[in-house]
Amino acid sequence: MKSKRIRFFQIGILILNMITVIGISAFTCYTTELICSRYDAREFLSGVSAIPWSPWRKLYICVILLLLLCVGFALRETVFKANMKMITFCLVAELFVAVLIVYQLNFNYNGILIMVFSGMLMYVKDRKAQMTLMALSIACFLLADYSLISVKWNLYSIESYMRYYDSATQQTLLSIYNVLISLNMAVFVMYCVDFIVTQRGRIDEVNALYEELEKVNEQIQEYAVMSEKMAETRERNRLAREIHDTLGHTLTGIAAGIDACIATVDVAPETTKKQLELISNVTRDGIKEIRRSVSELRPDALDRFSLDYAIAKMVADMNAVSGTKVYFNCQVKNLKFDEDEENAIYRVIQEGITNSIRHGKAEKIWITMNREDSDILLQIKDNGIGSKEIKTGFGTKHMKERIGMLGGTVTFDGSNGFTVNARIPIRWGENYD
Repeated sequence: MKSKRIRFFQIGILILNMITVIGISAFTCYTTELICSRYDAREFLSGVSAIPWSPWRKLYICVILLLLLCVGFALRETVFKANMKMITFCLVAELFVAVLIVYQLNFNYNGILIMVFSGMLMYVKDRKAQMTLMALSIACFLLADYSLISVKWNLYSIESYMRYYDSATQQTLLSIYNVLISLNMAVFVMYCVDFIVTQRGRIDEVNALYEELEKVNEQIQEYAVMSEKMAETRERNRLAREIHDTLGHTLTGIAAGIDACIATVDVAPETTKKQLELISNVTRDGIKEIRRSVSELRPDALDRFSLDYAIAKMVADMNAVSGTKVYFNCQVKNLKFDEDEENAIYRVIQEGITNSIRHGKAEKIWITMNREDSDILLQIKDNGIGSKEIKTGFGTKHMKERIGMLGGTVTFDGSNGFTVNARIPIRWGENYD
């Protein structure tokens, strides 16, 4: 609403100046023609110090220059509205045109320069450019004063043309002339006041927005602290899951291997010795992976091998050190995904094997992987003792968390042995060799 009012004032200043300039030029032409038609030229010339050369030509030039001002105003309002360089160029050009109009009127009217002032206030935001243009415009306005210029040069006066008429007509013409000049100044003053009020309102809005921004910044800082604490909590939970999975899997394999050694130590010492060597190797691998889990939290086998090879190695190691037979059947080709997906699948299988041996006392474990649309279907089934009432323990809880972070689901069934069914959505955005 405020911008429309300011634009209304600008248009008002433009119209007033057009009326005044054309009125002065047309009045000079009409009076000149009237003097000539009445043959009063000798008497009129005896009372003036100068007359305009070719009044009609001056009228045409003034009309053309006013049209150029209108074009410049329209360009500023539409085409060059967001181009500060072109707006500045238009204002400089308008100042030059306004000076030419003042010159054509023999400095009898310099109010046209006010229109250029209003444009500078409205459009020029750069402080240095604004001060430069304003100083130039004020200098032109002061130097274009008739009283100052007529001291050195002979200029015709519009008042001398008014004196050609009778006293009543002179008073009317002079009143119209002064009213137009005063009205132009009054509209410009109202424009300046409204512009200042508008700018003050914008400053108040900026201050209010700044206060709101400070509040938002404080909230963001609080949120950042909270997010950092949540991230630390998630990291601690992730670290706990990694250590639990790695350590639990390694210790389960060692325990199963030692149980086998106890059973064979008396009847087959050589077999027991070989079994102890396997347990020793598995223990060393487990220690390495535990160390790596603490530092990088990613299975070492996944860093060195592909996912299917890493799973096959884990299965082979478990088959070697325990009395449990683990079978791995993968129906998915090119089993390589993003790092978080590989890590989740590997850890779920690892935890499933560990739970089947430690809690289910299973002798056989079947692991199958299939693809259905964009999902991986993972099943870990054993022939152990099962569980009629499934309690949420550390291992099953971490399985749910890992699959949940990938947007998947996992279910457990303890009615016939123990079965883990997981559905994991995979990002199949890239083909791998």
